[in-house]
Amino acid sequence: MRFKDFIKEKILTIVLLIFAIITIEILLLIYSFGLILQIYVPIAIFLAYFIGVIIEFYTKKHFYNYTLKILDELEDKYLISEIIKKPSFIEGRILKEVLEETDKSMIENVNKYKYIQEDYKDYIELWIHEIKLPIAASKMIVENNKSTATLSIDEELDKIENYTEQALFYARSNTVEKDYCIKKHNLNEIVNEVIKKNKNILIQEKIKINIHDIDVIVSTDSKWIVFVMNQIIQNSIKYKKENYDSEIQIFAKQNKENTILYIVDNGIGIKEGEVERVFEKSFTGTNGRILGKKSTGIGLYLCKKLCDKLGIGIQLNSIENEKTEVKLIFPKNSFVEMH
Repeated sequence: MRFKDFIKEKILTIVLLIFAIITIEILLLIYSFGLILQIYVPIAIFLAYFIGVIIEFYTKKHFYNYTLKILDELEDKYLISEIIKKPSFIEGRILKEVLEETDKSMIENVNKYKYIQEDYKDYIELWIHEIKLPIAASKMIVENNKSTATLSIDEELDKIENYTEQALFYARSNTVEKDYCIKKHNLNEIVNEVIKKNKNILIQEKIKINIHDIDVIVSTDSKWIVFVMNQIIQNSIKYKKENYDSEIQIFAKQNKENTILYIVDNGIGIKEGEVERVFEKSFTGTNGRILGKKSTGIGLYLCKKLCDKLGIGIQLNSIENEKTEVKLIFPKNSFVEMH
């Protein structure tokens, strides 16, 4: 707040003050008051006004500068009305009241949409649980009536099941903290569960699984990490090389501060320059678009989001036409075990 700008807003009152002083001087001259009185009165009036302006300027400058400083430092700007003190001048009190009413209205509006979103999330979760029943029934029918046609149907049912599971975890991804339980788990059990989920497609695609050195204990939520690993394995299967001895390696390395689980495939890899974007939402990359893999760009984005929520690091490195390596980094002693 500059004094020059402040004075500009006072120009009308200054003009009126000068008019009043001139009027008083004329009256003093007409009625022949003494020279001292003629000099003292206008000077006294002007000084009183000027001192008042100076006090007002510094009072408002302090308040507005303080408010702007707090606003600049605040991460959640809407909290400004709760932090600033009630000022001594009327314009400042009006501003604070306006901010408080605006903040209140904003919170009510946000809560309204929050409730709408929660209702929609609850519906999606319910729908997914309901759709799992006919999927399970269909798979049972396929299992009891095996043929070339039903095997193809079973493959498509696996895809539907994977997409519904992805939708369920996506719906829950913003409230992971309400739906996870951190415990100590053996990576061997987690990896075997993921491989079991993908057993049929791995056999059908003739992909070799090389698992070693995974008898390691980590602190995590098994349900969420199984989903993350399943998305990674699904990508390895989807982007394998045609007419090639495909292989997926899964192994772990223990360090002083963490345990790293490696998932490495010898598939088509990812183009240089696209690797750093694989965790972006809806990013499909060249392979997802050109090769007709029908990529949604949601899988790895969701993996990164869930890993961040769980405090697990995730990194991806790739060399085109050679390999893709995903690392899941489990920190040691980072969580309090929950039962």
